[in-house]
Amino acid sequence: MSVIRALASEFRKVFTTRMWWLLALLLVGYVAFLAGGFGAFLGWAVENPDAAANTGNTQLPPSMRLAPLIYSFASSIGYVFPVLLGALAVTGEFRHKTLTPTFLAEPHRSVVLGAKFVSELLLGAGFGVIAFLTSVGTGAAALAAFGLDTELGEPDTWALVGRGVLAMALWATIGVGLGSLVPNQVAAIVIVLAFTQFIEPILRLAASLNDITATIGQFLPGAASDALVGASFDSIASVGAAESLDWWQGGLVLLAIGVVATLIGGATTWRRDVT
Repeated sequence: MSVIRALASEFRKVFTTRMWWLLALLLVGYVAFLAGGFGAFLGWAVENPDAAANTGNTQLPPSMRLAPLIYSFASSIGYVFPVLLGALAVTGEFRHKTLTPTFLAEPHRSVVLGAKFVSELLLGAGFGVIAFLTSVGTGAAALAAFGLDTELGEPDTWALVGRGVLAMALWATIGVGLGSLVPNQVAAIVIVLAFTQFIEPILRLAASLNDITATIGQFLPGAASDALVGASFDSIASVGAAESLDWWQGGLVLLAIGVVATLIGGATTWRRDVT
């Protein structure tokens, strides 16, 4: 029963603050702008090929399906939000000094950390549902406005959405692991933003330059996430070799990163004295 109480406590901590819905609003706005905007641009480029050619290289690979590419914006650029949610769930305890009463109510620290892991997994899935509702809604509307195939009747499209929701859930657990390793909230936020927005994209681009580094690069968390989902704008932005894991392998890589980071944090930072 202590596990159930711990889970209920973690959900209560999230839903009694404004952070979760502020992040959700930012997620919706960010995904809607990119998915809808890119879908509209592609529709315009198809209808006006000469004008589009003057704007630069707008050619996509002939086999590239536009709808999955646009819908995948939910996870390929929106994953930073569940990571932040998971990290804030842990670092907020240190910042606001609520760990002391938390551990007094539940002295088994592993139970508390495990409850955070499971609750953020479910909340990350909720963020995934919100993100894909946004990307599919705005992206399909933009494609339909220009007469392009939305592929909403294709089973593969909804399989992609399901895998994307799973990816967002796993990203939230990575946030929990990061928060348990780096309890300083400001430092954790800086690490999340710096790695997701700058460091990993550069590493992925550099890794795609040859076969050897591409094999290593496919195990980066963003690359594993894209492999799990099955589509990503990054997959066509890379140059040279483009190695990719199978979808289930990508999921296992994300899960392993979240579990290992959380276990290391639980064995180190989480066991220290709190004041």
